[in-house]
Amino acid sequence: MAVNENLRTPIVSVMGHVDHGKTTLLDRIRGSAVADGEAGAITQHIGATEVPIENIVNKCGDPSLKDKFIVPGLLFIDTPGHHAFTSLRSRGGALADLAIVIVDVNEGFMPQTIESLHILKRFKTPFVVVANKIDRIHGWEANKNLPFLATYNKQSERVKSDLDNKLYEVIGELYNIGFNSERYDRVNDFQRNIGVIPISAATGEGIPDVLMILLGLAQRFLEGNLHYDAKAPGIGTVLEVKEEKGLGTTLDIILYDGTIKKGDTIVVGSLGNPIQTKIRALLKPRPLSEIKAEEKFQQVSEVTAAVGVKISAPNLEGSLAGSPVRVVSPDTIDAITEEIKSEIEDVQIDTDTIGVTIKADTIGSLEALVNELKKEKIPIRKADVGDVSNRDIVEVTAIEDPFFSVIVGFNVKILPDAKEKLQSTEVKLFLNDVIYRLIDDYKDWVKKQKELAEKEISDTITKPGRFYIMPDCTFRQSKPAVVGVKIIGGVVRTGVDITNTEGEVVGKVKGLQVRGENVSEAKIGMEVAMAIEGPTVGRQIKEEDTLFVNVPERHAKKMEHEIYDSMTADELEALDAFLAIKRRGNPFWAK
Repeated sequence: MAVNENLRTPIVSVMGHVDHGKTTLLDRIRGSAVADGEAGAITQHIGATEVPIENIVNKCGDPSLKDKFIVPGLLFIDTPGHHAFTSLRSRGGALADLAIVIVDVNEGFMPQTIESLHILKRFKTPFVVVANKIDRIHGWEANKNLPFLATYNKQSERVKSDLDNKLYEVIGELYNIGFNSERYDRVNDFQRNIGVIPISAATGEGIPDVLMILLGLAQRFLEGNLHYDAKAPGIGTVLEVKEEKGLGTTLDIILYDGTIKKGDTIVVGSLGNPIQTKIRALLKPRPLSEIKAEEKFQQVSEVTAAVGVKISAPNLEGSLAGSPVRVVSPDTIDAITEEIKSEIEDVQIDTDTIGVTIKADTIGSLEALVNELKKEKIPIRKADVGDVSNRDIVEVTAIEDPFFSVIVGFNVKILPDAKEKLQSTEVKLFLNDVIYRLIDDYKDWVKKQKELAEKEISDTITKPGRFYIMPDCTFRQSKPAVVGVKIIGGVVRTGVDITNTEGEVVGKVKGLQVRGENVSEAKIGMEVAMAIEGPTVGRQIKEEDTLFVNVPERHAKKMEHEIYDSMTADELEALDAFLAIKRRGNPFWAK
């Protein structure tokens, strides 16, 4: 076997919490290869690092392994900042062929990492878990750049046992998320189990194992996905849209099929119609040894997949991170423009007439946020890519429903003028870089606001109440009548009018006493002495009568339509019984 010319380099996304060593791992993969004249020097792409097969097998200490592999190497994508893997899509799937999920073995999974795992599951992307920072285990003896088992076998039994326990915690967490996993050297079938590779990005221990396992996964599961046609027009995904001094707006893209040349016409997705433009320059970073501040990039005439490259072209303002970029000819330009437009419209979501306004940093992030909001049945009025702007605040200010006068932002910032505007409005802004935290924050706020609103209504309306006059408990017949009553539903407060079972008002509650003490209200189950202004016992009211609080029609309507869900079962029973009485004479009462 040897490298197959028809296969492109597999694209590997590195995911995980910022503090768990993502950058150090990439630096280690890059740096350890820049050593003196090593075979197959590493090429630094835009937003990506290419590690050729020669370099990998040398790092593993066995150059003869090269003949066992058919892929030309690995291309690691450095997803910018907090970007979830979702940001990077290709034809509706994930852009990355493989993923590394990095976790600090001493801390376990962070919410962001758990979210990444759910996304990998959705896209069915093969991945490995890299358990980093083994050198921080108390008593660990570091052995620079050695494969894991070689360094593990040099440790004391206590240190080994400590690491094993930490790994079992990681394996347990993965099981709870829905993945079977095991330490990589104990995995027989990588289709059934996720390999967990202990490493130290700081010392290089375990790095050879990471590279070998990734190559093995690419070889095993991806061969069918990696076929590409070098002569075909280029197809890629926009990683980032960036302003560069002297170049204006540029696109950092990952090209995953075909070839792209200087002078080609490309179509790229935007929020309006796709942008059609001509490539002015294709740029790659200069090798580290040659960097001059004013000349960070060198021009190339063409590149072939898989590769990270910067495109300089006119009219790129408005391009969307995460959107497709395609090379077109006069024959294909119209069809491809339509295709890209419909792909972006698919993501730009069916919005509702009312709902929250959402913003995300890329199309993929927007899609992920929409999926989660739909699951929670939270309506979306508008979904857009980009930071929160002054215009967003102005639009949302006009929304009357306080629960939807809200902007939910995933992986975005608020622009300075918008921040200023926000302070003079009632608009509520939620920002987070973990989707489920964002949604939980919104739901918790809604719940709290509803409770406050319901309490406010509840405090200003006459609540339903039902009680009966107990036998042998008439203490005074009239002016006012004083009787012993038992509350059998809802609440009775002083000052309310009361009605009989015919719906006729028979008097007003003048006072309530419990064991000689005045009280302002009586709830279900309480037995109280009640002073009633108006009736005479034996005439308008009698012992063993059931009476009701006379709820005004306006209040009854509010209870049925606005706070029904927050009322207690006995209050609802009292209300329903009272409504039944009132609606005998007028079926539309309080409707």
